[in-house]
Amino acid sequence: MSWPFLVLILYFVVLWTSARVGTALRKRHTVDDDTSHDLDVVVAATLTLLGLIIGFTFSMATSRYDQRKNLEEAEANAIGTEYLRADLLPAADATRVRALLVEYLDQRILFYETRDDGELRKIDDATSRLQADLWSAVKPPADATRVMPVLALVISGMNDVLNSQGYTQAAWWNRIPMAAWVLMAVIAICANLLFAYGAHRPEARAIEPLILPLILSIAFFLIADIDSPRRGVIRVNPQNLTSLAQSLHPR
Repeated sequence: MSWPFLVLILYFVVLWTSARVGTALRKRHTVDDDTSHDLDVVVAATLTLLGLIIGFTFSMATSRYDQRKNLEEAEANAIGTEYLRADLLPAADATRVRALLVEYLDQRILFYETRDDGELRKIDDATSRLQADLWSAVKPPADATRVMPVLALVISGMNDVLNSQGYTQAAWWNRIPMAAWVLMAVIAICANLLFAYGAHRPEARAIEPLILPLILSIAFFLIADIDSPRRGVIRVNPQNLTSLAQSLHPR
């Protein structure tokens, strides 16, 4: 789910509607004490199952968020290390590699900060171009020296820089499957319907169809927000990349 606030509104409307249906069914059908007791057991089991599924999905979302944070740190370390290893190249090549790395670093920061799809496509194109330029910048010195052990460090470091971007992109594509959202919605609908249908006290039936849908909608919103790397409120701040850029940019 790429739009957390849409998840909040959509789930609340659907769950509130299911609760209202349960309330309407309760008014039409009288439930005796034995049936009410059995219904309470079913409601408790359904809510327990829903809680477990929400907890499991929340764990999935937080693990992906932590992975994105760790990869941002790894990407900053790879770029910073390669910037230092550029000293091992001939002076002209080292200057070119450093300039390209600084430009590449700026594009990586924009990748984390942008929310516009059109701007993201431009960033991806610029990143691909810079990756090709970076590799071509270290290839001629390596060919000229037949990859001396010292220059092998530069080649290895450039591999880390290029690979880290791929790992980051893969992590941003790794999201909670849509099937999981659908199944959670189905169980939540059943839970709200049963909960409202099994309400005992008349004075509680006015607020119970509202409270549970609201709580569940907020929980789903939190999961969607953490799972959405670009449009959520809780986002990965490229603090390591930004700190590196501040140290590399000329003052």
